[in-house]
Amino acid sequence: MQRVFVGLMGLFSLVYLLNPSAGLFELIPDNFPLFGNLDEATAATILLASLRYYGLDLTAWLRPGRKKDQELDEPR
Repeated sequence: MQRVFVGLMGLFSLVYLLNPSAGLFELIPDNFPLFGNLDEATAATILLASLRYYGLDLTAWLRPGRKKDQELDEPR
């Protein structure tokens, strides 16, 4: 059940980011300074988290100290 929920949230966030309604469907209008893009940032975070749940980690480059393969740290 959790896999289905994570998948649905990822799909919803992807559709929200693609925004097929050309900006008509907005939770927070982009006209508000500093707060206008919080809904897009939240949708992007949910999308990245759901992809990471399914094994596709696109945020690995944000954590420079943590590498997936230890052999990358060893000199050749």
